[in-house]
Amino acid sequence: MPYDIIYNEDEINPEFPTADVALIIGANDVVNPAARSDPSSPIYGMPILNADYAKNVIVIKRGQGTGFSGIENTLFFLDQTRMLYGDGQAMVSELISEIKAL
Repeated sequence: MPYDIIYNEDEINPEFPTADVALIIGANDVVNPAARSDPSSPIYGMPILNADYAKNVIVIKRGQGTGFSGIENTLFFLDQTRMLYGDGQAMVSELISEIKAL
């Protein structure tokens, strides 16, 4: 991925509250709201992407495992989050096909 099309955290976080959908591929701890909201969490205070502020969140992961921190991600249990398990590239291709078919 060319770095000139990648946003840094300070640039992208203000966009999440206005986003209809945040598509998360393979990330775990870097989108875990516990880093912002749970002082007892081992990742509390860690900078994260505020994907949970989007109206809808789709998370693509290979499985239900935890991230490097070893804790569950509270994002995965929010009402606006949908989990899609499988290979990232294959799942994105399927999503694109389904959207085109609408």
